[in-house]
Amino acid sequence: MSDIELAVIGGSGLYEIEALTNREELTVDTPFGKPSDAIMVGTLYGRRVAFLPRHGRGHVLNPSEVPYRANIFALKTLGVRYIISVSACGSLREDYAPGHIVVPDQLFDHTKNRQSSFFEKGLVAHVSLACSFSPEMNRAIAHCCRAAGGTVHEGGTFITIEGPRFSTKGESVLYRQWGMSIIGMTTSPEAFLAAEAEIAYGVMAHVTDYDVWHESEGPVTVDMVVQTLHKNTQIAQDAIGRLVRTMNEWAGDFPTHHTLKDAIITNRSRIPAQLKQDLAPLVGKYLD
Repeated sequence: MSDIELAVIGGSGLYEIEALTNREELTVDTPFGKPSDAIMVGTLYGRRVAFLPRHGRGHVLNPSEVPYRANIFALKTLGVRYIISVSACGSLREDYAPGHIVVPDQLFDHTKNRQSSFFEKGLVAHVSLACSFSPEMNRAIAHCCRAAGGTVHEGGTFITIEGPRFSTKGESVLYRQWGMSIIGMTTSPEAFLAAEAEIAYGVMAHVTDYDVWHESEGPVTVDMVVQTLHKNTQIAQDAIGRLVRTMNEWAGDFPTHHTLKDAIITNRSRIPAQLKQDLAPLVGKYLD
């Protein structure tokens, strides 16, 4: 499966791309359980691409129930080196309007109940995440979204809240005071785990609403989110197609692909043998 270098995590509708052929569903087991759903793999413009519905088909998993570790680990075992995360977000800025696309460059984790690392139970690694997302992926995503006709904003801090409820107005106003740009429920710990797995990760965040801070706009509702996402699905599909067609231009060996090089702090002799075996797709090249 080493020919599957690119994966898309998002809604199940994203892989309903007419040009996607030779489709197959892969069921992958991991030391962290099963992923959200079977992974759809198909050929898009000559490349094998993986699609993983984050919440499961039919949207059956709430943001806290998504098996983030299993999802990222499964993609790593398939040979994935680049992930495009497609997600909905609320805007905390006037200029990031509903219908726009944001490619954030920073991430703030405000979740409370999620397992955010692969490294525990005898193996400790401290990865650097000063750059929350892959700058190289960000540039490629922004360029292809613009080429697909989207109104795109580059940069900004994405705050992840626990969910599944939306913010109170007091919380939303506070997040704006903190300097946050957009808000969502799934990018943490997904981005952190991708970094630990040495996978370049970038977000295509579709603004669906103004959260609840905006005085002249109604508070966010599920209907508001779904309607905007449906409108933007074509842009997302087109941008994904462009990213695949231009991979030779933007893909490469990025710093993210070497995140663990100096991150593992545990004495090699103290790492349990079973743990070495379980995490081999992540750390095998550093422990051999």
